[in-house]
Amino acid sequence: MLKENSPLNLKNIPDGAPYRIAIVTAEWNDEITSSLRRCCIETLLKYGVLSSGIVDISVPGTFELSTVSSVFAARKDIDAVICLGCVIQGETRHFEFICNAVANGLTSAGISSGKPVLFGVITADTLAQAKARSANDHNNKGYEAAISALKMLDVLK
Repeated sequence: MLKENSPLNLKNIPDGAPYRIAIVTAEWNDEITSSLRRCCIETLLKYGVLSSGIVDISVPGTFELSTVSSVFAARKDIDAVICLGCVIQGETRHFEFICNAVANGLTSAGISSGKPVLFGVITADTLAQAKARSANDHNNKGYEAAISALKMLDVLK
């Protein structure tokens, strides 16, 4: 169970029961992203989202989050999309290109759909940093993305 002592404001989190939320998780860096996914789902369920209201999708890598989030955000039966991934700095500029492309792609998907598209992507210099941001506590990016999705749905209703 997730330890709760979060820097997020946990007051007035809306009931998630009426919502249908897609979670799109990158398979690349699976040790990290599977933990993000687990905490995200656990948090959504805790705050009332029905298991039938969670659409769970896997994509090969973080780069692919943009396309799939755009498609799911455009669907009438989806209220929000949470994107989970992990990019770890390597020896080349590939890290910068992927991070920028994904940030821009998810922003675009949210703007064009008018729906919350959450950036639950860890961008870390090291594997140790990524593990810290995917631990079973309030620092888990999947937990943060789930709470943010519910709050954004409430803002936009």
